[in-house]
Amino acid sequence: MVANPSPFSLQIPQADLVDLKARISRSRLPDEAPEAAWRYGTSVVYMRDLLEYWQHDFDWRDQEAALNSFPQFRFPLHGIDLHILHVQGEGPAATPLLLSHGWPGSVFEFLDLIPRLTHPTSFGGKAEDAFTVVAPSLPGYGLSFQPKQMRFGLEAMADCLATLMTEVLGYKRFAAQGGDWGAFISSRLGAVHAEKLLGIHINLLAVRRDPTMVSDPTEEERQYLGALTEFLKEETGYQWIQGARPQTLSVGLTDSPAWLAAWIAEKFRMWTDNDGTPETAVSRDRMLANISLYWFTGCIGSSFHPYYARMHGPWPIPGTIDVPMGYCQFPKEILRPPRSLAARTYTNIRRWTEMPRGGHFAAMEQTEGLANEIIAFFRSVRTAQS
Repeated sequence: MVANPSPFSLQIPQADLVDLKARISRSRLPDEAPEAAWRYGTSVVYMRDLLEYWQHDFDWRDQEAALNSFPQFRFPLHGIDLHILHVQGEGPAATPLLLSHGWPGSVFEFLDLIPRLTHPTSFGGKAEDAFTVVAPSLPGYGLSFQPKQMRFGLEAMADCLATLMTEVLGYKRFAAQGGDWGAFISSRLGAVHAEKLLGIHINLLAVRRDPTMVSDPTEEERQYLGALTEFLKEETGYQWIQGARPQTLSVGLTDSPAWLAAWIAEKFRMWTDNDGTPETAVSRDRMLANISLYWFTGCIGSSFHPYYARMHGPWPIPGTIDVPMGYCQFPKEILRPPRSLAARTYTNIRRWTEMPRGGHFAAMEQTEGLANEIIAFFRSVRTAQS
């Protein structure tokens, strides 16, 4: 053991809630371009409605209570105070599972998913499939952020979480799951901490984004490379500014709740399987809880650091990943490389499932489906290793 976790409960000061509502009331929105909504970014009409709801109808205390219904801890690790949810699974042999979020996410993504994993019998499942879930706020994100603390790239995050699981919590081997940066962290763990892993399950593939990676592509690969080219042209502006000038961007996003909400809500709209607005894919209250956590903790600038490190450093996945791997592909995920390209990195693909609905925020959009896939994959891994 390298640290002693301290129990934690979130309680945002009432003065901070009052200040947030006052700032929202003073929001100054631009005009809407006289063309289709969302064509140039976040719809101003949508933002006006979202801000009205955030100011008058959103109940932060309800969302705070939902988070506080889970056991939480903070403790010093790798130079920061790391925040985690640590939820024991039912039965005597629950599998330890590291559950990692990404950007612009937080542990609020997992509040509906965790009970399905820790207590599967409550949802018609079997106790032997239970997990003990460890869901950290990633270093530099949310409740794992304090002003002026050191910044973490993906490599440092993976090392920190490997220490968390093995040396702090005492799990000799554990499972890992994630989407977005959480998928990269899980993949990095599988590459450099393989001896500690039972396997990894991901819903985003950590495959290099190079349209010239294949000299003689199959038809499936050709279609993907075309989608990748379009993505790099139209959808990576946020990556460039977050990766090149994160401090400049964070000044405005830390000062203006309207700007912060517009910056994050656009990603919920673009990356979810929705019918025109994010709320047809995810709960408005849960999305605003996530945005509010970024606001109250002031972590948005620190949360950009993985983009800066990724842009200015080497590819974070060295070599191949040989531990058992399961992948859940959702049709509205931002990129969906074919299995032939994934197999260049992941050499031990045990489960590959293409889901009928869902997008980037799978834990929120398709909670039941994702939970069932995680359970089925690790059940097969445990069976094979027993």
